[in-house]
Amino acid sequence: MKKTIMLVEDEPRIRKLISDYLLREGFNILEASNGKEALDIFNTMNLDLIILDVMMPILDGFSVCKEIRKISTVPIIILTAKAEEEDELLGYDIGSDDYVTKPFSPKILVAKVKALLKRSDSKDSSHLNLLCFKDLSINKLSHEVKVMEDVVNLSPKEYDLLLYLVENENIALSRENILDKVWGYDYYGDIRTVDTNIKRLREKLINMAELIKTVRGSGYKFEV
Repeated sequence: MKKTIMLVEDEPRIRKLISDYLLREGFNILEASNGKEALDIFNTMNLDLIILDVMMPILDGFSVCKEIRKISTVPIIILTAKAEEEDELLGYDIGSDDYVTKPFSPKILVAKVKALLKRSDSKDSSHLNLLCFKDLSINKLSHEVKVMEDVVNLSPKEYDLLLYLVENENIALSRENILDKVWGYDYYGDIRTVDTNIKRLREKLINMAELIKTVRGSGYKFEV
């Protein structure tokens, strides 16, 4: 899916230059010529990154950055002629992710855009792979399970069992279903294998064992 970038710049020539470079890289571009337009677009559109000039009419870029940072962590690159150290420090203090001074290289700016988006995607991915329920956390990337920050040592099958229950939260799962999904359809062991592993899992989860409910006449479910 194409990433959408808002380009906020009051100088049409610079705006066209940057826009042309970004369009060639396959980005969707939304343009604003002043701070007010920028906030209007921000409040109505889903943005992946913002390139923000500072010295603009109606509302300056620093003020726009402050307003956006009150409610969003969208990556922001400040692009400005204000090259004093104090201005750059202010830019970072109010939440910008990068600070580029004019004159600038469009190719370097595009490279910075790509790097920030890659970093942002990585953060989003990490967030999606960390599951938290009360004092229980599961890191799907490292296969690490913690209860109140203490690592819980699970066997591979116990981990798979816990993850399957969690990913089907609030759904009553039969023992047969659990056996097929966790152990595989070609597993010929006794169905009581599920009960045995549930018991061990509960023992290891200590006070978080209560999240694994027994469904009478059916099986088990994970419920917060």
